[in-house]
Amino acid sequence: MGEDIDAENFPEKLDALKSQPGLPEYIPDLARIEQAFYQIASDPAVSHHEVDFICINPTLKLVPVGWKHLPGLMAAESGKEPTIEPCADTHVMVWRHPETGKRHVREADNTDLLSLKITLEKTDKEAAAAEGGATIGVIDQAIRHSIAQGILISPISRIRRNVSPEIIAAHGAEDFLSAETFTLQWHITQACDLHCRHCYDRTQRPPISFDKAVNVLDDLYDFCESMHVNGQVSFTGGNPLLYPRFTEIYQETVDRGFGVAILGNPSPQEEIEKLLKIAKPSYFQISLEGLEPHNDHIRGEGHFQRSLAFLDLLRSFDIYSMVMLTLSNDNIHQVLPLAEVLRNRTDFFTFNRLSTVGEGARMQMAEPDIFQSFLREYHAAAKENPILGFKDNLFNIILNENSTKPFGGCTGYGCGAAFNFVALLADGEVHACRKFPSLIGNIRQNRLMDIYHSKAARRYRNGSQMCSDCRLNIVCRGCLAITHSYGLDVIKEKDPYCFIPSGASLPGEMVENDG
Repeated sequence: MGEDIDAENFPEKLDALKSQPGLPEYIPDLARIEQAFYQIASDPAVSHHEVDFICINPTLKLVPVGWKHLPGLMAAESGKEPTIEPCADTHVMVWRHPETGKRHVREADNTDLLSLKITLEKTDKEAAAAEGGATIGVIDQAIRHSIAQGILISPISRIRRNVSPEIIAAHGAEDFLSAETFTLQWHITQACDLHCRHCYDRTQRPPISFDKAVNVLDDLYDFCESMHVNGQVSFTGGNPLLYPRFTEIYQETVDRGFGVAILGNPSPQEEIEKLLKIAKPSYFQISLEGLEPHNDHIRGEGHFQRSLAFLDLLRSFDIYSMVMLTLSNDNIHQVLPLAEVLRNRTDFFTFNRLSTVGEGARMQMAEPDIFQSFLREYHAAAKENPILGFKDNLFNIILNENSTKPFGGCTGYGCGAAFNFVALLADGEVHACRKFPSLIGNIRQNRLMDIYHSKAARRYRNGSQMCSDCRLNIVCRGCLAITHSYGLDVIKEKDPYCFIPSGASLPGEMVENDG
């Protein structure tokens, strides 16, 4: 070209020469993209640990171009180059992911530009939703998408366990320390079309009004925003679909961008179709208590066949289905045979141990030694039957014995009582866990933030003192409801079914972080 050209002014020089014969007109734009791509390799990065609010990734460069599909040229294999088309007002994003350090380049779409505009201008999300004729959930979805891509950077979740380095080093459970989602398990009504023999609560709890229910959702939204987590509402009961205005409250939940799931009973097709017009639930969970004779003894005649038909219905709608069994002395030997019946009929099958509260007090829990043998049989069977899922925290003892990486336990973080979920009852009571009396507040009287940070919630969140120095603490802690069922102090005593071998604990105390 007759002169030295440095990297900084190379695109401008190309721009001046783009009228030269044989040189594609888009070359200067492509050069600007490539220049930005190489510049960000040395730009200082910021991780989510360093920010206090959602912000734009400082490595992000937004390059205006006049052609579509230019990023494809940078990644195209020989003979597979994209068709370059002129297009005004096109922008290409170039950035380095704050966690992986990997560089990315692609055209910005409307969702990207919306989230960048809201973040840059610090626009109120409700105002942005109103201006665009959308719900706040749509705005949040755009922002979450940009965070996942690394275009925006969000602060770390404030729902985080603060544990000693010794505990973390024991099993490498860094993935289980911080919860990205908080679940409100909402027992929205006591109304139920069944009368199961082990029901935890048949008391008359009048449901809160629809207007108050909407206020609960707003309170949950504020809580999740402050704690930097996503929100999930798992509707249950009773039978949640029997709440008088359930479709409307389901709509309000979706409008706020929460994930939704249903823990209920086999329901009419038309009721499921109403929900699908709003949004498909993350999953729909029903319960079976064993093979047909035993199940129908517990849940009522005909329930087993209705459940199988309902699972088929869920599959026809492509709704992820889950089946839960309450494990007792009477059905422990029916679990694996039932799993074979359910193979290819549900997506996930597992169990909870019986908690002897409410009407369940009349039933008998499985003996601890029989339960341990059952866990080992179940663990082996899960290798052959893909629907068998792990939920009971004590599976981690078996995984530890086999030098296998732990799973997240009951809620993904061991016992998640008052940690990454709470149970909201129909009348407004909030419990750390629904399976035993664990009152921590009342949503009619206090904000969820105050309830979560209450002394009562912290006690349940810290778990048993006897588990504090165990190497499996983060992913286990046993089950507080079972400890309560044995008449033991859930804060001091450990799960009586625990069979962890001697020498499997390390020094180190877990202290809850209420930041």
